[in-house]
Amino acid sequence: MNVLVIGANGQVGKHVVKQLKESEHTSIAMVRKEEQVATMNDLGAGEVVIADLEDDFSHAFKQADAVIFAAGSGGSTGADKTLVIDLWGAIKSFQYAEKASINHFVQLSSIGAGDPDGQPDKIKHYMVAKAVSDQMLMSTSLSYSIVRPGPLTNEEATGKIKVADAFNNVGEDSITRADVATALIDSLTNKATHGKAFEILAGEEEISNALSSLK
Repeated sequence: MNVLVIGANGQVGKHVVKQLKESEHTSIAMVRKEEQVATMNDLGAGEVVIADLEDDFSHAFKQADAVIFAAGSGGSTGADKTLVIDLWGAIKSFQYAEKASINHFVQLSSIGAGDPDGQPDKIKHYMVAKAVSDQMLMSTSLSYSIVRPGPLTNEEATGKIKVADAFNNVGEDSITRADVATALIDSLTNKATHGKAFEILAGEEEISNALSSLK
């Protein structure tokens, strides 16, 4: 499939673009600035499209069969950017995807998004945005997978995770950005993830097998 990667210049997005080059899919890397195009080409993007989540970016969907939404303002930004990017940008993506008859939409969310009231006050605005965005995606006509990773690291990929609808206790657990990218890509075609929202952390089971165990 031609996979539109929204947030391709982000930390997870770059891993997604790089890994898609080694997969059976082709990436369409969406970036905001002309100077980011060379980076995407170096990562092996099949195509690069310049578009801004804060404007009309419907043109980015023209050649896409599927979408990986990996954009995010991050938990340290103010509520204004979180609303514009993580919530409104995502909702516009759903609307464009429906109009473009996208086959499958994979959303990068966050662990805890299923229970934003249970999260620390300092990031509650971020978690609420993720929760509402996830709920909005669930209410669309799109086929979807919502991937909710735990705390992210830049360590080397392990290729192994554990998965649950929601973990009761994260503790000191984390997950590498590279492994999150692999899970996002696997979710494009792994039917066990379709129509589900789930949390992932570093674990002992190969990523595709772990995702296939979802009920």
